[in-house]
Amino acid sequence: MCAAAAVGAAAVTAAAVLVLALAACQPVRPDAPPAAAPATVAADDNLNAVLWVQRSAEYRAIAEQTYRAAAATLDQALADPAWDALVDGEREGSGCTPRGRHVVRARIGAGAPAGAVFRGRRPTGEVWSPELAARYPGRDWILSRILWLSGREPGFNRLGGVDSMRRYIYIHGTPDDQPMGVPLSHGCVRMRNADVIELFDLVPPGTEVLIHE
Repeated sequence: MCAAAAVGAAAVTAAAVLVLALAACQPVRPDAPPAAAPATVAADDNLNAVLWVQRSAEYRAIAEQTYRAAAATLDQALADPAWDALVDGEREGSGCTPRGRHVVRARIGAGAPAGAVFRGRRPTGEVWSPELAARYPGRDWILSRILWLSGREPGFNRLGGVDSMRRYIYIHGTPDDQPMGVPLSHGCVRMRNADVIELFDLVPPGTEVLIHE
């Protein structure tokens, strides 16, 4: 097995463990039946409850420890240059748009005017104009609405060095004088202001998004 395949297998395994660990970390339903207690204490409801809580805490601690170990393994695999399963578009710092399955994690800017300027996902109170653009020529203009995307594929666009949400990948508005259909963003998906406002009103959080070449 070549080095790339070996590291890739490790990352896929780590990603699978992460999914299992996350599932195990979910809160135990209050109505879930308690773990079976020894027969000698079956009649003691108070002791049964204590054992159930103790075992639930132990299982959660084990799941969290497994999650941390898997996350560390995945980060190590993604940082290894021998693993060529990924291309630059998914890596943090690439400046490219990540591909694959995503979901709208957050919607920002409801009710803001067309052309409203956002920095750090907060409105600045400005509205884009050619004069404002001339005053701040180096700004990365994020306008009108923000649909913040989160990856759905561990090891490809989620977790580690390829996490789309931690890369701040958005669908957002862009100045009307900017060309479309050419790579000018830092990884985000740019739209005309009128179009992103219309889209914003149609897609609730949790909407699936597929990005492909």
